[in-house]
Amino acid sequence: MNLIDEKSLEAYIKNTTLKQLLIVPAILLLLSLSILAYTTYRTGSPLELGLEFKGGTAIYLDTDKTPDQLKEDFKEFQVSQAREYGGGQRKIIQFGPMDPSLKDSLIQKAKSESANPDTVEIRDMGEQFSQSLQSQAIRAIIISFVLMAIVIFIFFRTFVPSAAVLISAFADIAFAAAMMDVFGILLSLGTVAALLMLIGYSVDTDILLTTRLLKRKGELNDKIKEAMKTGLTMTLTTLGALIALFFVSSGFISSFMLIDIIRDISIVLIFGLLADIVNTWMTNVGILRWYLERGARKTERRIERPKRKGQRA
Repeated sequence: MNLIDEKSLEAYIKNTTLKQLLIVPAILLLLSLSILAYTTYRTGSPLELGLEFKGGTAIYLDTDKTPDQLKEDFKEFQVSQAREYGGGQRKIIQFGPMDPSLKDSLIQKAKSESANPDTVEIRDMGEQFSQSLQSQAIRAIIISFVLMAIVIFIFFRTFVPSAAVLISAFADIAFAAAMMDVFGILLSLGTVAALLMLIGYSVDTDILLTTRLLKRKGELNDKIKEAMKTGLTMTLTTLGALIALFFVSSGFISSFMLIDIIRDISIVLIFGLLADIVNTWMTNVGILRWYLERGARKTERRIERPKRKGQRA
């Protein structure tokens, strides 16, 4: 059984222009950057910071109450934030640093408010340690992306194909980060790990496509089709595994399997891979096809000029 319909691929490759290939990815990238810019304006950071990067105490619980109702119920503990957390009845309430005696009262109240006291989760983090983690996480993401860019340029040694890979990878990460803001997924150590993994995932299919188009011989559309068959099969297989991981770790099967950090990692990677399908097989295909067709036309013109000179002689 083939996951990919070859006739649909052939029609897609033959009937789409450069403008059609680039319009959807461009809209998604602008939308992602707009969401990140709005979040930065509202909170001072492009992503909502989790406990690890903000400091204080966070309580995760299942309740059908709204975030505003929870703020009112927990107002004696000086709530800094209450919000939905990843869908369903899961909520997160964040507090600033507090005395141990007050924290015991907070934990008891949280368990009484939760629909399932066994799934209540309490996390603590010091402010200075949180700021240190935040700078380290930002540095890790930037260094990883820069090193990936250097490897790409060394491997292909050509500006346009290398730039196309980097543009696609950046767009994947921007979309995943924007969806974290939309769905209320906080920036934590787990989601930082997911963004770092996404750097590798996002360039995987881009390198596959670029290598096949630049290194292999044959008709251009046929090479694109074969690369799409392989790349889409890889991505869809990974998506299937991540979706299964998301459902299991979200507690849909059993509340004992509810693991927030695994759920957050899987959902961030799902968003990133969905964006990768668009950016690899639209943005990267469009740029590479334009680049190779332009190069072929230049080669034809160079070959024709000597022939014309010989004819005049």
